[in-house]
Amino acid sequence: MTKGRNTRLAELFELTGWSKGELARTVNRHAAAMGHPQLATDTSRVRRWIDTGETPRDPVPRVLASLFTERLGRVVTIEDLGFRKPGQSARRQTVEGLPLSSDETAVVLTELTGMDLMLNRRGLVGAGAALAAGSALHGSLYDWLRTDPGRTLPTPATAGPAALDGYDGLPVGSQEVEALEHSVTVFRAWDASRGGGLQRKAVVGQLNEVGGMLTLRHPPSLQRRLWGVAANLSVLAGWMSHDVGLEPTAQQYFVLAAHAAREGGDRPRAGEALSRAARQMVHLGRPADALDLMKLAHAGAGEQALPRTRAMLHTIEAWAQASMGHGQDVRRTLGEAEELFASDKGAVPPPSWMQNFDEADLHGMQALAYRTLADHDPAVAKTAEFHARKALALRGEGFQRSQIFDHISLASAYFIADDPDQADRYARMALVSVHENSSHRTWDRLREMYRLTARYAGYPAIDGLREEIEQALPQAPRSPRTGPVKSPRRLKV
Repeated sequence: MTKGRNTRLAELFELTGWSKGELARTVNRHAAAMGHPQLATDTSRVRRWIDTGETPRDPVPRVLASLFTERLGRVVTIEDLGFRKPGQSARRQTVEGLPLSSDETAVVLTELTGMDLMLNRRGLVGAGAALAAGSALHGSLYDWLRTDPGRTLPTPATAGPAALDGYDGLPVGSQEVEALEHSVTVFRAWDASRGGGLQRKAVVGQLNEVGGMLTLRHPPSLQRRLWGVAANLSVLAGWMSHDVGLEPTAQQYFVLAAHAAREGGDRPRAGEALSRAARQMVHLGRPADALDLMKLAHAGAGEQALPRTRAMLHTIEAWAQASMGHGQDVRRTLGEAEELFASDKGAVPPPSWMQNFDEADLHGMQALAYRTLADHDPAVAKTAEFHARKALALRGEGFQRSQIFDHISLASAYFIADDPDQADRYARMALVSVHENSSHRTWDRLREMYRLTARYAGYPAIDGLREEIEQALPQAPRSPRTGPVKSPRRLKV
């Protein structure tokens, strides 16, 4: 059965540089290596896949996903190629086709992580795809996030369409779920201390296993907890991917985390996951997209969100506003964040995923927002200094990456305030431990600080500092905001 030209496959095919004949021969060789020597694809079949939308039989879609992933150096799923698995909805899984159903979420989650692990094993870098615009995600998910899942969880051990992928595990019990929940705590602590690079593969592998578990059915209480684990691991996988520069992969994980959180009935977690995508956009120099995503995050979190959670969301919104030079909005939004944080008396314990947002993090985000605003209004550099100092004084053990960011914010504020001696002092504090951290974001922030040192070229201490920064960076200093960033039409998950 055909459905018209498969534009998604056509677009990816053009990126590979293959001819149709080359792709056919490569499919046959790759299929044989994967244990399917009987497969015989030719040029005419490839043409039908692209031009008429014909869906090849299994295992061809899996073979193609593997080939395109290897060729393009980024995760390419079966859905990215415009194909569906048996039993899946006919809806295309793009921004226009979001949101996903429960079964689709489990399928896409399992496939994305599986392809991501393949990239890890082969040492490829998955940074070639484009990011979806915040407005596109907002339009697709806004109404859906504001409603609860409109179905009852199935009875135990009943396989849905997602189980067709052949997950060979068994339904889990409460002890297994508890162990998975504990693993999230361990991974989260490592990320806060050392950055995401060293543990990302372990998190993705654990998430792949949980996605497989979700293709089976469990008692409702365990099913909700499994969705919660999937949401937490997806956020971690996204944050770690962002931390090492795999931006499109990170965005896919953040969107899937929002799906998983909603399936588990945790709307505030869905909102927090989308706020991570907003932070990513600010970091990449796309604050307008970030503000669109923050509207979605606020809507997704709903009235269940604790004041502390809403305070955290406000600090991210303020950072986006600061990137646009909107000083009055920044002051108002951060003032609301302070009021919300102060109003949370702890009568209801914060969820595990919010426990890292304490007073130190509140001041750290305020320092970042005001330091960013200081690029437009240097007078607020003093306010950034105040909050960075407060953050450093309050930071506990195990938050090394945040301490590096605080030192960079403080040093940058001093540079803007024309106090190079103090700036030099705190910049060197940041450099002390940057080598022990696998976060590419620390390098990006260092590059931003390096840019500020240029006005003091010839000042002996700063010249020495510039040399040390150059040695610490993995490549020539450049701002993460300098290169053009494409704004695509769709997000593929």
